[in-house]
Amino acid sequence: MSIFDIPLHRLDGTETTLAEHAGKALLLVNVASKCGLTPQYSALEAMHEELAPRGFAVLGFPCNQFGGQEPGTSDEIAEFCSATYGVSFPMYEKLEVNGPEQHPLYAELTAVADDAGEAGDVQWNFEKFLVAPDGRVVRRFRPRTVPDAPEVVSAVEDVLPA
Repeated sequence: MSIFDIPLHRLDGTETTLAEHAGKALLLVNVASKCGLTPQYSALEAMHEELAPRGFAVLGFPCNQFGGQEPGTSDEIAEFCSATYGVSFPMYEKLEVNGPEQHPLYAELTAVADDAGEAGDVQWNFEKFLVAPDGRVVRRFRPRTVPDAPEVVSAVEDVLPA
């Protein structure tokens, strides 16, 4: 099964898959509204807006597993992201990124090692996974690596389809 086939729900509850993004470079990020890293939303949105015309999208996956930092409902998360950071990139319903209830998408993503060679559990909010247009997970960036860090920008540029 490709990551494009895994069932998901948008933040508004609509059923979907990542197939709607096939052919694009994607940056999948587990996000939280009440985290010290939450300001990364600004750089994620800027990257999404700048590179969308070239076949790129940021996808946000709220998660409440780290310090209870995403306690809100889907509506509250949508309002916060829109009002506070002007988020226009696709957001999905809260899911589990680690543990026994780990979502199948994150089971696939966490099998990929970071640059230090470490695979496995997501460390904290705002861990980033770069997916090539063909659905291969090609890079993993830990939470403190900001979206506009040179290594992230370079990796994204390397897999842009256009």
